[in-house]
Amino acid sequence: MILTTLPDERPLILASSSPYRRSLLNRLGLPYKAISPNVDESPLAGENAKDTALRLALSKAQAIAKTHPDAFIIGSDQVAILEGDILGKPHTHANAMIQLQKMRGKNVIFHTAICLLDARSKRYSLEDVPTRLLMRDLSDDQLENYLKREQPYDCAGSAKSEGLGIALIKEMQGEDPNALVGLPLIKLVSMLEQHGISVI
Repeated sequence: MILTTLPDERPLILASSSPYRRSLLNRLGLPYKAISPNVDESPLAGENAKDTALRLALSKAQAIAKTHPDAFIIGSDQVAILEGDILGKPHTHANAMIQLQKMRGKNVIFHTAICLLDARSKRYSLEDVPTRLLMRDLSDDQLENYLKREQPYDCAGSAKSEGLGIALIKEMQGEDPNALVGLPLIKLVSMLEQHGISVI
Protein backbone atom coordinates (compact mmCIF):
# COMPACT_ATOMS: atom_id res chain seq x y z
CA MET A 1 0.00 0.00 0.00
CA ILE A 2 1.33 3.45 -0.92
CA LEU A 3 1.00 6.14 1.73
CA THR A 4 0.56 9.79 0.80
CA THR A 5 2.02 10.82 4.17
CA LEU A 6 4.11 9.12 6.81
CA PRO A 7 2.15 7.51 9.65
CA ASP A 8 2.54 9.34 12.94
CA GLU A 9 4.35 6.45 14.57
CA ARG A 10 6.94 6.23 11.80
CA PRO A 11 8.91 9.48 11.68
CA LEU A 12 11.09 10.46 8.78
CA ILE A 13 14.55 11.70 9.75
CA LEU A 14 17.20 13.39 7.65
CA ALA A 15 20.56 12.33 9.07
CA SER A 16 22.24 15.63 8.33
CA SER A 17 22.88 19.12 9.66
CA SER A 18 23.29 20.47 6.11
CA PRO A 19 21.01 23.42 5.30
CA TYR A 20 21.37 22.54 1.60
CA ARG A 21 19.95 19.04 2.12
CA ARG A 22 17.15 20.37 4.30
CA SER A 23 16.21 22.89 1.62
CA LEU A 24 16.04 20.15 -1.00
CA LEU A 25 14.06 17.73 1.16
CA ASN A 26 11.56 20.51 1.96
CA ARG A 27 10.53 20.40 -1.70
CA LEU A 28 8.94 16.97 -1.25
CA GLY A 29 6.52 18.28 1.37
CA LEU A 30 6.92 15.37 3.78
CA PRO A 31 7.10 15.93 7.53
CA TYR A 32 10.59 15.17 8.84
CA LYS A 33 13.19 16.01 11.44
CA ALA A 34 16.85 16.76 10.72
CA ILE A 35 19.37 15.32 13.18
CA SER A 36 23.15 15.49 12.90
CA PRO A 37 24.60 11.95 12.88
CA ASN A 38 28.05 13.00 14.17
CA VAL A 39 29.88 10.52 11.94
CA ASP A 40 33.59 10.79 11.13
CA GLU A 41 33.66 11.59 7.42
CA SER A 42 37.32 10.73 6.86
CA PRO A 43 37.93 8.26 4.00
CA LEU A 44 39.42 4.90 4.88
CA ALA A 45 42.86 3.95 3.64
CA GLY A 46 42.68 2.79 0.03
CA GLU A 47 38.98 3.65 -0.25
CA ASN A 48 37.81 5.27 -3.49
CA ALA A 49 35.48 8.27 -3.65
CA LYS A 50 32.37 6.30 -4.60
CA ASP A 51 32.84 3.75 -1.82
CA THR A 52 33.52 6.49 0.72
CA ALA A 53 30.28 8.28 -0.19
CA LEU A 54 28.25 5.04 -0.05
CA ARG A 55 29.75 3.97 3.27
CA LEU A 56 29.16 7.33 4.90
CA ALA A 57 25.58 7.66 3.65
CA LEU A 58 24.75 4.29 5.21
CA SER A 59 26.78 5.01 8.37
CA LYS A 60 24.93 8.29 8.94
CA ALA A 61 21.55 6.57 8.65
CA GLN A 62 22.65 3.72 10.94
CA ALA A 63 23.96 6.17 13.54
CA ILE A 64 20.54 7.81 13.83
CA ALA A 65 18.80 4.41 13.87
CA LYS A 66 20.49 3.58 17.18
CA THR A 67 18.38 6.20 18.97
CA HIS A 68 15.35 6.20 16.62
CA PRO A 69 14.61 2.48 16.00
CA ASP A 70 11.17 3.09 14.50
CA ALA A 71 12.07 5.75 11.93
CA PHE A 72 12.70 5.94 8.23
CA ILE A 73 16.10 7.60 7.92
CA ILE A 74 17.70 9.38 4.99
CA GLY A 75 21.50 9.43 4.89
CA SER A 76 23.54 11.15 2.21
CA ASP A 77 27.17 11.99 1.57
CA GLN A 78 29.12 13.62 -1.22
CA VAL A 79 32.73 13.13 -2.23
CA ALA A 80 34.42 14.94 -5.11
CA ILE A 81 37.34 13.50 -7.01
CA LEU A 82 39.84 15.23 -9.31
CA GLU A 83 42.39 13.17 -11.21
CA GLY A 84 42.28 10.47 -8.55
CA ASP A 85 42.48 12.86 -5.58
CA ILE A 86 39.56 13.27 -3.20
CA LEU A 87 38.40 16.86 -2.64
CA GLY A 88 36.73 17.29 0.73
CA LYS A 89 35.20 20.35 2.38
CA PRO A 90 37.84 23.11 2.35
CA HIS A 91 36.79 24.73 5.68
CA THR A 92 39.03 27.75 5.01
CA HIS A 93 39.39 30.40 2.32
CA ALA A 94 42.98 29.39 1.55
CA ASN A 95 42.07 25.71 1.12
CA ALA A 96 39.12 26.62 -1.10
CA MET A 97 41.33 28.70 -3.37
CA ILE A 98 43.79 25.83 -3.72
CA GLN A 99 40.96 23.44 -4.64
CA LEU A 100 39.48 25.79 -7.23
CA GLN A 101 42.87 26.47 -8.82
CA LYS A 102 43.44 22.73 -9.21
CA MET A 103 39.96 22.22 -10.66
CA ARG A 104 39.85 24.93 -13.32
CA GLY A 105 39.63 23.67 -16.87
CA LYS A 106 39.39 20.06 -15.68
CA ASN A 107 36.80 17.34 -15.13
CA VAL A 108 35.64 16.74 -11.56
CA ILE A 109 33.31 13.93 -10.54
CA PHE A 110 31.00 14.40 -7.57
CA HIS A 111 29.79 11.12 -6.06
CA THR A 112 26.60 11.76 -4.10
CA ALA A 113 25.36 8.70 -2.24
CA ILE A 114 21.80 8.40 -0.96
CA CYS A 115 20.49 5.89 1.57
CA LEU A 116 16.98 5.27 2.88
CA LEU A 117 16.96 3.02 5.94
CA ASP A 118 13.93 1.48 7.62
CA ALA A 119 15.28 1.29 11.16
CA ARG A 120 12.51 -1.09 12.23
CA SER A 121 13.24 -3.78 9.63
CA LYS A 122 16.91 -2.82 9.03
CA ARG A 123 16.10 -2.87 5.30
CA TYR A 124 17.75 -0.13 3.27
CA SER A 125 18.23 1.21 -0.24
CA LEU A 126 21.64 2.64 -1.12
CA GLU A 127 22.88 4.14 -4.39
CA ASP A 128 25.52 6.46 -5.81
CA VAL A 129 24.46 9.28 -8.15
CA PRO A 130 27.57 10.64 -9.90
CA THR A 131 27.79 14.04 -11.56
CA ARG A 132 30.62 14.97 -13.91
CA LEU A 133 31.56 18.63 -14.17
CA LEU A 134 33.87 20.32 -16.64
CA MET A 135 35.07 23.42 -14.82
CA ARG A 136 35.64 26.76 -16.51
CA ASP A 137 39.21 28.03 -16.71
CA LEU A 138 38.76 31.09 -14.50
CA SER A 139 41.39 33.58 -13.33
CA ASP A 140 42.53 33.87 -9.72
CA ASP A 141 40.65 37.18 -9.47
CA GLN A 142 37.43 35.52 -10.59
CA LEU A 143 37.89 32.67 -8.14
CA GLU A 144 38.62 35.15 -5.35
CA ASN A 145 35.45 37.07 -6.19
CA TYR A 146 33.42 33.86 -6.10
CA LEU A 147 34.86 32.85 -2.72
CA LYS A 148 34.20 36.25 -1.18
CA ARG A 149 30.59 36.23 -2.37
CA GLU A 150 29.69 32.61 -1.62
CA GLN A 151 32.11 31.43 1.12
CA PRO A 152 31.52 27.76 0.16
CA TYR A 153 33.77 26.39 2.87
CA ASP A 154 31.34 23.65 3.90
CA CYS A 155 30.87 22.35 0.33
CA ALA A 156 32.85 19.45 -1.13
CA GLY A 157 35.23 20.81 -3.75
CA SER A 158 34.22 24.40 -2.85
CA ALA A 159 31.49 24.14 -5.50
CA LYS A 160 28.27 25.78 -4.26
CA SER A 161 26.31 25.16 -7.44
CA GLU A 162 22.97 26.39 -6.09
CA GLY A 163 24.52 29.87 -5.87
CA LEU A 164 27.21 31.66 -7.85
CA GLY A 165 29.11 28.38 -8.07
CA ILE A 166 27.08 27.61 -11.18
CA ALA A 167 29.38 30.10 -12.94
CA LEU A 168 32.35 27.82 -12.24
CA ILE A 169 30.84 25.11 -14.43
CA LYS A 170 31.24 24.88 -18.20
CA GLU A 171 29.43 21.57 -18.64
CA MET A 172 27.55 19.11 -16.44
CA GLN A 173 26.56 15.48 -16.97
CA GLY A 174 24.38 13.61 -14.50
CA GLU A 175 20.95 12.15 -13.94
CA ASP A 176 19.83 14.56 -11.20
CA PRO A 177 20.93 18.21 -10.79
CA ASN A 178 19.89 18.01 -7.12
CA ALA A 179 22.65 15.47 -6.53
CA LEU A 180 25.29 18.14 -7.00
CA VAL A 181 23.67 20.25 -4.28
CA GLY A 182 23.79 17.25 -1.93
CA LEU A 183 20.56 15.22 -2.06
CA PRO A 184 19.51 13.24 -5.18
CA LEU A 185 15.75 13.82 -5.00
CA ILE A 186 14.88 11.78 -8.10
CA LYS A 187 16.51 8.69 -6.63
CA LEU A 188 15.11 9.44 -3.16
CA VAL A 189 11.52 9.60 -4.47
CA SER A 190 11.97 6.13 -6.00
CA MET A 191 13.43 4.80 -2.76
CA LEU A 192 10.54 6.21 -0.73
CA GLU A 193 8.07 4.50 -3.04
CA GLN A 194 9.94 1.21 -2.63
CA HIS A 195 9.40 1.59 1.12
CA GLY A 196 5.69 2.33 0.66
CA ILE A 197 5.82 6.12 0.85
CA SER A 198 4.56 8.39 -1.92
CA VAL A 199 5.18 12.13 -2.03
CA ILE A 200 2.24 12.73 -4.37
